[in-house]
Amino acid sequence: MFSTEKAMPSSVQRLLSEDEGQRLDFKSKRIDAAKLSRTLVAFANSDGGEVYIGVEDDKTWDGFHKVEEANQILDIISTIFPLGDFAKGVFISCEGKSGLVLKVEVSRTQDIKRTTKDEVYVRFGAQNLHKRDEASLRQLQFSKGVFSYEDQRINASLLEIENSRAVLQFSLNIVPLVEPFDWLRKQKLIVDEQATVAGLILFADEPQVTIPKSGVKLYRYRTRGVEGTRDSLVFDPITIEGNADNLIAKAVELTIEKTQDIPKLGASGLEKVLYPKEAIHEIITNAVIHRDYNVNDEVHIRIFDNRIEVFSPGKLPGYVTTDNILQERFARNPKIVRLLNKFPNAPNKDIGEGLNTTFQKMRALKLRDPQVSETNSGVTVVLYHELLASPEELILEYLKVNSEINNSRARELCREGSENVIKRVFERMMKARLIERIPERKGRATAYRLVGSQI
Repeated sequence: MFSTEKAMPSSVQRLLSEDEGQRLDFKSKRIDAAKLSRTLVAFANSDGGEVYIGVEDDKTWDGFHKVEEANQILDIISTIFPLGDFAKGVFISCEGKSGLVLKVEVSRTQDIKRTTKDEVYVRFGAQNLHKRDEASLRQLQFSKGVFSYEDQRINASLLEIENSRAVLQFSLNIVPLVEPFDWLRKQKLIVDEQATVAGLILFADEPQVTIPKSGVKLYRYRTRGVEGTRDSLVFDPITIEGNADNLIAKAVELTIEKTQDIPKLGASGLEKVLYPKEAIHEIITNAVIHRDYNVNDEVHIRIFDNRIEVFSPGKLPGYVTTDNILQERFARNPKIVRLLNKFPNAPNKDIGEGLNTTFQKMRALKLRDPQVSETNSGVTVVLYHELLASPEELILEYLKVNSEINNSRARELCREGSENVIKRVFERMMKARLIERIPERKGRATAYRLVGSQI
């Protein structure tokens, strides 16, 4: 039997301001039970999530007048999760709001869950994706078999997470309001009166005391060479510690500070080297939350004169490779990922889009694409502070192997959004007698070729 609990109006207001995403969904109390099962199994087959049933599309709180009205939905939940281990529910009331909203919290399951129509879904962003083909199902089976070290129990004092500053502050935003020690047990961050790795990483004020090498090391080398050496080390390596939320914030802040100390010769003399802050934030966040905590090594941030290297311990999880990393997603530490996202000003807001954001922000500044590489010990992402070739160079290289180029293709090639900017590039190149307009091609058909070439 699901309990009924009260929530504070301020907490409900904050909840309703959230957008649906990888681990959050709102459903009307009138939703068809079979359709609801898609979301439930999608969360179970992915990283887990929360469904609030009794919230309309416009975020209106329109709950059940009495618990019995939700019987059909409760039957669906018990059918998909017969033992109740991976789905927990509570009816929430709130002063000034109409009715009871049913909150269903789904954890990632070890087996593949299916809907009432025997279909398999996974969660991607705010979508439930139907997995029909055998290849997709095999990938899902593979991902389900991966052991997550975050569930490992640690012999540490429970006070490290039950009475920490992090958990006391975090508990103020939990919906419904609950005591920290009860909530930690419900989330399986405390199991058999022992804290788990995930619990300590998220909520211990200093998890590194109990889990050595779970922090971040930052280095600054005054070189553009392939390797940093002791002689090129600007200062002694800095050790950064704290729970995941604070650890990421400190590491990002310090990395930005140290990169801005690097001088670069510009048009008006020496200038600061500027990387996109979002790109630095995303790769450090990914390195901390997706690392393998079973590997006895820190996250390493190495700042060179022309690049930043971020090393995360552990190989890419599941079926993710360096080739498909922008398309596929896999949470090695689903509890850490899911619960960190609940922190105020969470560092991992754009679920599944972190590395994509990094690429986009680097391209916006006309910088080289990040490089992702993998070894047996871990994954390294490199941000280069090296400009791409000039538009003129890129266009000439293209025309060496292609007979013509138009404005649209040149914009794509040069990563330039403005048609007029590329038009001026073409004009400069024609004035320099590098290219010429193809005769009798006007309007949308306008195109250019190398001077003297024929089509």
